[in-house]
Amino acid sequence: MQATVEQLAQIQVFAQLETWELEGLQAHSRVQDYQAGEIVMQESDPIPAKLFALVGGSLRITKTASTGKETILRTLSPGEIFAAPALLGNGIAPATVTAERNCLVITVEKDALLEAIRNNPEIALRMLMVFNQRLQQLHDTVHGLVSERAIVRLARFIQYFAAQYGTEKTPDGICLKANLSYYKIARSIGITYEECVRLIKSMKSVLVYRRGGKIAILDAEELADLALACGSASMASGKINY
Repeated sequence: MQATVEQLAQIQVFAQLETWELEGLQAHSRVQDYQAGEIVMQESDPIPAKLFALVGGSLRITKTASTGKETILRTLSPGEIFAAPALLGNGIAPATVTAERNCLVITVEKDALLEAIRNNPEIALRMLMVFNQRLQQLHDTVHGLVSERAIVRLARFIQYFAAQYGTEKTPDGICLKANLSYYKIARSIGITYEECVRLIKSMKSVLVYRRGGKIAILDAEELADLALACGSASMASGKINY
């Protein structure tokens, strides 16, 4: 079925459009729901030339190496677009997209999107900003995997989710609102599941991991030091040695 004007307005690149502009896109849109664990698109498969956007739930973006190892590139929250290279390039899914939770995905036909861009070039500018941000994230991820210690990558990963999805104060400390399983952390920072468990246990003065992927930050300053690769004092003191 068609997306509603309200749903289209939730897409970040359409956020400033007038109602009549959204109505023009509405006739060329479709909304589809996916259940948790369901694959939205498979890496390397052909997909239609459309704009894909998430308006409810969350999506996990992954790539699989020739060795079979899966790496989580990022998690998408409502309002974000995805699979843009397929829209503007060769029509091939650049990564596998899986529903982490039940979600709603909106698609907009390419021709309708291009017409909207001609009428309002600000859309293209916002899309370019998204692409630039993701290129920077990719660069940071690759650089981190090559040159940074696993503990630095973990600290930055925790900081990212705290900033992106928020935190709340609990008796345990500052708790991330997003749940992060050992599997998700390991696949996101390029280590094994077993290494992830050992690393988090070694950081018991900095954070605590609870069942279900709940993480509480006990010492935000020490976490920040580690994220800046300046945790030498903590390392030397024996508080963390990984």
